[in-house]
Amino acid sequence: MAETRRRLRSSTVVLGGMGVVAAALTSCGSEPDRRCVDRDSYTYEGYKIVADKNCNSGSSGSSSYGKSGKKKTGTADAAWYYDGDVSGSHADYGTFSKSEAVDRGGFGCSSGSGGG
Repeated sequence: MAETRRRLRSSTVVLGGMGVVAAALTSCGSEPDRRCVDRDSYTYEGYKIVADKNCNSGSSGSSSYGKSGKKKTGTADAAWYYDGDVSGSHADYGTFSKSEAVDRGGFGCSSGSGGG
């Protein structure tokens, strides 16, 4: 029975290692990770993640405010937040600039162009 446990553990290590390799290979894609967040909701936890439909509907932010300049009740000043660290329902340490997120690169990506 001890051999079965040992075999199971080594399989788990191999499968976990394959996951790390897969993540390294796929993290260099052209589209950075993004979350739709409410810009007005920042706390020590980060920005509150809201439904993607808030970011997909037209221009971000402009429809959240009425003619008086006050925020409409029940609306989010939503925008795409790229490459943020997600913890529960909040995202932090990212950027609102897609081009900046793509330039950062990811694990296994070369961040500069080679040349001579």
